[in-house]
Amino acid sequence: MRRVRFVALGDSLTEGVGDPAGDGWRGWAALLAGGLGEESVGSVGSAGSVEFTNLAVSGAQTRDVLERQLPAGLELRPDVVGVVVGVNDTLRCTFDIHAVAARLDTVYAAFAEQGAVLLTACLPDPGAMLGLPGALARPLARRQRAVNTLVHALSERYGAVHLHAAEGAWLTDRAMWSADRLHPGERGHRQLAVRFHALLAEEGLATGPAPSPEPEFPAPTTSASLWWLATAGTGWVARRCTDLLPQLLRLAADEMRHRARGTSARLDLRASAAVSAALAALSATEPQPDAA
Repeated sequence: MRRVRFVALGDSLTEGVGDPAGDGWRGWAALLAGGLGEESVGSVGSAGSVEFTNLAVSGAQTRDVLERQLPAGLELRPDVVGVVVGVNDTLRCTFDIHAVAARLDTVYAAFAEQGAVLLTACLPDPGAMLGLPGALARPLARRQRAVNTLVHALSERYGAVHLHAAEGAWLTDRAMWSADRLHPGERGHRQLAVRFHALLAEEGLATGPAPSPEPEFPAPTTSASLWWLATAGTGWVARRCTDLLPQLLRLAADEMRHRARGTSARLDLRASAAVSAALAALSATEPQPDAA
């Protein structure tokens, strides 16, 4: 039996943060791998029907996926490739929707040219998940909507199997999320794996059993969650504050000025126009057929 090669690219979500296994992380991609064929093996395995390699790295942005993960992924010539990334771009002062569009387009196109089945997902708004105040959350929500709009459009362009993960009851179910309120817990990762498997099974691309939605391990205790927030969580907040917070405060001030004037809709229109321009720029660079 020919083995299915499954490669996952992305950030901490795909690395598996929030779903601990042994000394590391497991996550939705590893859970999904077990349902793509009869058996699954690690990237160095030599038996079974699925060979899984996880190239995702915590903190990765679209630039990291393009410059570091894409070359390694192409060398593996995957049959199925997951590319789920973009939240970290929205959490940086360097956020540029045109650059995000160009990078995602290049990554998707490269795997499509190899004939790989592409898995993509739109993702929840990090500001809402973290429970930020409205003036701080709205600019992040606007950025995430812009990235999701790009992912929707590019997924359709390249025929990707696309998961709508930015909506649904799972977002407000605390049992689905880890202590940091930004990454899924084991139950949440299983939810993503189950939903991806269902989409692939509809296309006849997943022949193994669906992942179980029920967790294998008990949820972290309250004390364990508080300890994580006081150690690793504090470090994450500190890193984001030095990078994003000054700009986010400026964005929040702009948000409040527009709300006071009753012109908040202009911010949404500006973001929508930027997305449209980014997609138009990609279309303009595509090779045009010769005139008859």
